[in-house]
Amino acid sequence: MATRVFWSLIALLLIASPILQVVRCQSDEDVAATEVVEGSDLGIVGDDTQVFGDGAFGPAPGVDTICVFPKNAARLVPAGEETELLVGLHNEGESALKVVAIHASLHLPFDHQMFVQNLTLQEFYNASVPVSAQATFPYVFVVSKYLQPGTFDLVGTIVYEIDQQPYQNVFYNGTIEVIEAGGFLSIESVFLVTLGAALIGFLGLWAYGQIQQFSKKTKKPAKVEVGTGTTAADMDEWLQGTAYAQSLSSKSKKKK
Repeated sequence: MATRVFWSLIALLLIASPILQVVRCQSDEDVAATEVVEGSDLGIVGDDTQVFGDGAFGPAPGVDTICVFPKNAARLVPAGEETELLVGLHNEGESALKVVAIHASLHLPFDHQMFVQNLTLQEFYNASVPVSAQATFPYVFVVSKYLQPGTFDLVGTIVYEIDQQPYQNVFYNGTIEVIEAGGFLSIESVFLVTLGAALIGFLGLWAYGQIQQFSKKTKKPAKVEVGTGTTAADMDEWLQGTAYAQSLSSKSKKKK
């Protein structure tokens, strides 16, 4: 019985893993508002805008990119809140380039074909990088507040033009950790901790029962010695007809 309970808890723990859970993702229309950042000409538009680059074109020669999560080395992304990253672009090509847009998407870590969410598309209207120069571009995105906490793959792309020819570079293709906004522990984390504590308790009870059964099997029964004493009547019956019995009889007659 204890073994069945143990394996049932293991199965429940695996089912509760965030990788196996179905991700509910709904678009937030309030993120689609357009905003202007001081000192640059850029706009933030919603998911209904056409995404630049479908993989038909690649990076231009001599153009390199790098991505940094400022003050966020662990790459923690609160669901439903803004997260900022910086995209560095270095132009070592033969011509100046014009940055068109930055966009990103979320995927399940074990299969990139399983799409989770298309993130914000950020367009740039007047951003160019001369030859032998480098520039940094901010990118702010928001994952859906309905997204279950867990590990996901973020794929970010920057799109640019050189002599009106479109190119794109993947500046980030790695994992991020989506967490619940405003809390250190998610409901799922509390559930897993509680389940783990219950599992440890059941294992302790099972081990205690096994030890008790083993000690009962190995304990030797105490030896009980049975005495060989006899009663006086049995002794008299055993000595009847012997010389000792006759001497005792004669002695008793003389006393009388």
